[in-house]
Amino acid sequence: MKIVIIGAGQVGGTLAENLVGERNDITLIDTNADILRDLQDRMDLRVVTGHGSHPDVLKQAGAEDAELVIAVTSDDATNMIACQICYSLFNTATKIARIRSAKILRYQDQLFQQENIPVDHVIAPEQLVTRDIARLIDYPGALQVLEFARGKVSLVAVKAYYGGLLVGHALSTLREHIPNIETRVAAIYRNGRPIRPLGTTVIEADDEVFFIAASKHIRAVMNELQKLEPAYKRIMIAGGGNIGAGLARLLEKNHQVKLIEHSPKRAEYLASELDGTLVFSGDSSDQELLVEEHIDQFDVFIAVTNDDEANIMSSLLAKRLGVRKAMVLIQRSAYIDLVHGSNIDIAVSPQHATISALLTHVRKGSIDNVYSLRGGAAEAIEIVAKGNERSSKVVGRTIAQLKLPPGTTIGAVVREDEVIIAHSDTLIEAEDHVILFLVNKKYISDVEKLFYVDPLQFF
Repeated sequence: MKIVIIGAGQVGGTLAENLVGERNDITLIDTNADILRDLQDRMDLRVVTGHGSHPDVLKQAGAEDAELVIAVTSDDATNMIACQICYSLFNTATKIARIRSAKILRYQDQLFQQENIPVDHVIAPEQLVTRDIARLIDYPGALQVLEFARGKVSLVAVKAYYGGLLVGHALSTLREHIPNIETRVAAIYRNGRPIRPLGTTVIEADDEVFFIAASKHIRAVMNELQKLEPAYKRIMIAGGGNIGAGLARLLEKNHQVKLIEHSPKRAEYLASELDGTLVFSGDSSDQELLVEEHIDQFDVFIAVTNDDEANIMSSLLAKRLGVRKAMVLIQRSAYIDLVHGSNIDIAVSPQHATISALLTHVRKGSIDNVYSLRGGAAEAIEIVAKGNERSSKVVGRTIAQLKLPPGTTIGAVVREDEVIIAHSDTLIEAEDHVILFLVNKKYISDVEKLFYVDPLQFF
């Protein structure tokens, strides 16, 4: 696929890295020649220095015959104009724009249409991060919660702790512990390395376990791997930007929420906008302030300012002062590795959320959802089985009959409203939503080929 990416920042660079190894023809546009030169030295791609909203730059990048243009600069206007030019001058088939402004997103249904601003898919990082954090609040103890098939089934990552009912036991005993609930372990990471989950695999403390189950059964399965945590009730949010305000608005209905905002003017505005959130102005890394606000009585501290260092420091301080859980928003990927192993419980990356959303639209075939995991090394995907027994390599076959790539696990199949946890004898039918976990994303093209429908054999 010929793809033009506008913007070589963290998102654009990471996206190019994800796609360049999958036999895609990638051209990257940015105004910073040094960044482009560095990326070109590391990857097999073309680069064009210039403004991504200028017609001559887009033409030089090959927008005329590109199948997909992805505009992910830090400026919403540039992203929108680039999509408009690709539509008006080059008739580009698919155009994706990253939009961060909440004021623009408020009118996205009216704005982003062919007759107005021809953007085919809008990616809103702040909304994605808000959604991800809200899921973690709903499932105390989870490291990640990924939803598929419109929320019917979830893939959840948890850390196995001493005292968990399944720790020290083989996976085959899971059915004995919860005989009325179907679940499957899709992957296990031990000391950062993947382990193939077999019935004889023994769960050890500190294992990171990815399991899949119907969403209504998630808490019951989590209880087998770790002592089930009580629900989060009291939440403190540091940072009153788009993410902080969105989170407060979402959580204040069912939780006690306090929000710390550094700017007095912004704090005053949020206090008038939010109904059930107590907003005050201050420095979230001020120890006296956190003590005065009784941080030790809160269940969760969520740092979502625009400053990575401030988020990390305030979260570490909150943990030292007694908060139960600390979540931190981190923009720089290098910092995420630093946080692992610290007292901070969960690091959330806008880049990872954005990349996952973008990959959903980039992947070939009938892919409904893609989640980039483990720093981009692994992926969880939802793909719809199309065709019939003649035209498809999966329809009408059991999972045991499929030639799955190495390290690939089918966790579940969703058939209309029914969630079927995958077993070797599970039969795949047309229009089934199949949820797969790939330990190594380099095999994604093999999965796409497996689900390819041969139009010559359809009838």
